[in-house]
Amino acid sequence: MESLLSVSLGLGIAAACGFRIFVPFLVMNLAARAGYLALGDSFEWIASTPALITLIVATTLEVGAYYLPWLDNLLDMVATPAAVIAGVVASAAVFTGMDPYLKWTLAAIAGGSVAGAVQVATVGIRQASLLGTGGLGNPLVSTAEAAGSVVTAVLAILVPVFAAALIVVVLLFVRRSRTRVRQPA
Repeated sequence: MESLLSVSLGLGIAAACGFRIFVPFLVMNLAARAGYLALGDSFEWIASTPALITLIVATTLEVGAYYLPWLDNLLDMVATPAAVIAGVVASAAVFTGMDPYLKWTLAAIAGGSVAGAVQVATVGIRQASLLGTGGLGNPLVSTAEAAGSVVTAVLAILVPVFAAALIVVVLLFVRRSRTRVRQPA
């Protein structure tokens, strides 16, 4: 049961990295500092004070940059591979009580994939907003993504199995929506 919770937590945190890269790490830092999150042995640095300061600055810059319509699309080119890497690291940080080989394999395959899938979905939504509103709707998309990152990270920590199930439902909904858009009318 502990492994299931650990994997669910890791996948939830990885999904949050798909919305925003630094927000989940800031949530992890605060949760670990408050005693709500156990980090793996080599990941205690996430809960440190220097990491807290760095994550506050990085989160502020990242969230703020997505409100500039021309910069948000440019950031997506960098954020897509970075989200996958962040998903791997974040999930590995909370996969506890596992063989290191299994932990890193699971983090690379599952954590990276979940973060990448969420990031690709957000890029698609942002592109649709750009085409549909000329970029005027992108700040609303950015707000929803930032909120999605916070809510997903917090849910992953507080209710990991529910967060993992929610991720599956959202990804299936996005996939189904994309399939409907591609089918001719």
